[in-house]
Amino acid sequence: MKNLLKAGAAAAVLAVSTATSAFADGHGWSPEGPIKMIIAFAAGGGADTSGRLIAEEVQKATGWEIIPEQVTGKGGVNAAVALKDMPADGTSIALIVTETLGYNAAANPGAGITPADFTGLTTTAGFQMGIVSKSDTGWTSFADMIAAAKGGQDIRFGTMSPKLSDLAFLLGEAQGVDFNIVQVRGGRAVLNGVTAGDMDVGFMAGIQGKGVAAGDLVNLASALTVPLKQTPDAPTMADLGVDFTADGYFVFVAPAGLPDDAREALTNALAAATTTGGAGAMINKAFGGAQNIMGADLDALLAADYESAGALLEAVQ
Repeated sequence: MKNLLKAGAAAAVLAVSTATSAFADGHGWSPEGPIKMIIAFAAGGGADTSGRLIAEEVQKATGWEIIPEQVTGKGGVNAAVALKDMPADGTSIALIVTETLGYNAAANPGAGITPADFTGLTTTAGFQMGIVSKSDTGWTSFADMIAAAKGGQDIRFGTMSPKLSDLAFLLGEAQGVDFNIVQVRGGRAVLNGVTAGDMDVGFMAGIQGKGVAAGDLVNLASALTVPLKQTPDAPTMADLGVDFTADGYFVFVAPAGLPDDAREALTNALAAATTTGGAGAMINKAFGGAQNIMGADLDALLAADYESAGALLEAVQ
């Protein structure tokens, strides 16, 4: 899975270029009516804003009517369940995260969803998931935090999903310490908790960028397969003895069985929109630029993420 994710990230620039040129040549297919865009994120947040801006750019380029609709809860599972049985004709799509069809689907078998129930369209951007503390803790490295824990300090570790709570548990286990794991709702809540001193450290998926740049926050480690762009010297999860990561992407999907011409047209339009106009500017600022994985590469990514989630769940039992 790590090799697949690296390959997908490396191909992202090429994929954006290919999608843009293909769309410029004419999309051919058009939806028979308005497109419902289910957004699995709270209104007003970065992910929600990016989805709405992408919808605007697609409408400008194609004339298609896109109607955003919020369906939140359970890490995108509610949105995926709502989408699953909608018509597979290109008039229903959803913006979720790859974790929705990976860990969250595997951990909630009662929801009855797997990657096979959906047609992947394109990712839009990746996470810059770091393990972050305030600079006034005096910690300048992950090793400093572990030394504090081994010295008797109770380390309150903020997470915003069950998967990240499991990763925090495995991280402590690998380092021989017990973290006091505090799961809250959303990355903003983790940022606020760390900033207020209610948590000592937490997972943050790019929201920490301004604070790190200002010197108020410190990226102690990357929670990804690869180093963080902002602090490339920070160790990765593998460096810290954990075989699993928080790699993930925002992704558009449609119900399974979407015809090839509809998939191609939607994919090209959505991918092109991530690099143009207001959507492109916002994604570049908030998420470090667009990353478009699509087609067979996206199918393989979603399948691998689901398989890896099963292994993670077994590891924490």
